[in-house]
Amino acid sequence: MKIVSITPIHVTAAELERRQQRYNRIAPSGVTVELRNLTQGSPTALDTPTDVRASDASLLTELSSASEAGADYVMPDCVLDPGFRLEAESQVVGMLQNVLAHLAAKGHKIGAVTRNEAIGAELERRVAEYGFAKNYAGREVLNLSFDAINDEELWHEALTKAVDSLASQGATVVINGCSAVNVQQDRLRLEVVDPAELALQLISSN
Repeated sequence: MKIVSITPIHVTAAELERRQQRYNRIAPSGVTVELRNLTQGSPTALDTPTDVRASDASLLTELSSASEAGADYVMPDCVLDPGFRLEAESQVVGMLQNVLAHLAAKGHKIGAVTRNEAIGAELERRVAEYGFAKNYAGREVLNLSFDAINDEELWHEALTKAVDSLASQGATVVINGCSAVNVQQDRLRLEVVDPAELALQLISSN
């Protein structure tokens, strides 16, 4: 199975390679992920609502082109599912939509952590759009810069506190609101889902 994934922002060559290597590591047996960089001139970080909207518009255009390139599935490389629409052709899949449906079916109360407020607001909009508001426990904002995505120690220091707060709010599982961060589960009070890894498992089992 081949999955084409497109970054939600335009990243450096080094960051693209880091993300590609991560996909190589977490992809289930028999699944190949080809990661592509979003067109130059697109946002370089999701720091504001304007960035989020621009990312969604750019992905909407590029996903349609990617779906013609011989892939079995096309998936945005982002927990916000930029460019994904519920009524889209079945070849285009949403990372968050798949993960939410799976966790809700298992009876979880779902919490989420996001790097900043703009990402958090869009994630909550998607939760409501997909019909999972009743399964949602809330979110915590880590207030970290884009560079923290590649700093696992800094990310987990903030993540640990956020997970403790979500547990006190009734969450039974937490979605890590960045699809490009490796989760160190043994440091955390609740299960924190790596949305990219779980989405790949769910897609490959279809």
